[in-house]
Amino acid sequence: MQKGMKLKVRKQLDGKEQLNIIKLKGSLISKGYTEIIHILDQDDEFHINSFDIESAAGSEVREFITAFIAREQLEDSVSILGLGSA
Repeated sequence: MQKGMKLKVRKQLDGKEQLNIIKLKGSLISKGYTEIIHILDQDDEFHINSFDIESAAGSEVREFITAFIAREQLEDSVSILGLGSA
């Protein structure tokens, strides 16, 4: 079963933050957690990045993203919105 995951990403990012967000998305794809990430506008401040993952990988993906955000100090730039049924 697939689950949908969403990330809330701030639009106004400096160069380092932009690069790290790209690295995060690339890592999600290269590690095989997802194949494609969809980007939609939420409002003037944020994008919503959504992607599907296997249900069994939900906690692993959440831990990976949380660790990446902390390591790259992106707490003000990206947050996990949710994990639900696709």
